[in-house]
Amino acid sequence: MLSIIFQNAFLDLIGTPPGSMLFVLLLSVVTALISTFLTRWLVDTEAINRKQTQIKAHQDEKEKIIELAEVDPERYRKARKKWERKDAMYKQTQQRMALQRMKPTCITFIPMMVIFFLVRLIFVNNPVALSPMHANDIPLIGNFIRASSSIWINFTAWYFLCSLGINTVVQRVLKLQSQASGGMGGMFAGQKAKALEFPDV
Repeated sequence: MLSIIFQNAFLDLIGTPPGSMLFVLLLSVVTALISTFLTRWLVDTEAINRKQTQIKAHQDEKEKIIELAEVDPERYRKARKKWERKDAMYKQTQQRMALQRMKPTCITFIPMMVIFFLVRLIFVNNPVALSPMHANDIPLIGNFIRASSSIWINFTAWYFLCSLGINTVVQRVLKLQSQASGGMGGMFAGQKAKALEFPDV
């Protein structure tokens, strides 16, 4: 009898805000910790961070080589050939690194999805957290993330937002991710290098 009362009280507590908001936040922290510790166990993170730092330095070097085109064409051509040879090698390294990083995901994907759908049954499409903007204002996905009112978002939306931020914080705190290896800065640096084109001299 007491267990049923306790169970109902717990469901009432986490089923409505602010309890639901804090519960989902805690769930995303636990998920991030499990994923991070699995990654540390299965992946040589130090080697990956070291290689990622080398790749970032290689990408930064491209801009310096392009600047040589007008100043010293001969030196530019030699530096460009050397860079392109290294680039082919670093692309293969990135592919191997991506496969290494997928190891924890392969183990956790199905269990995490089962837990996600089971927990979602508690919330259905009820309000979980207040949104700083109306969910309807978000193109294409507004109707999917909105709860009963447009200023509230549902479990799926709040869990996604929490996971997005907390994963990065947990990985940085536990030194799984360096400044060079991850985050939006690393992604934009890679895109910038790809956008730069070597001039024909």
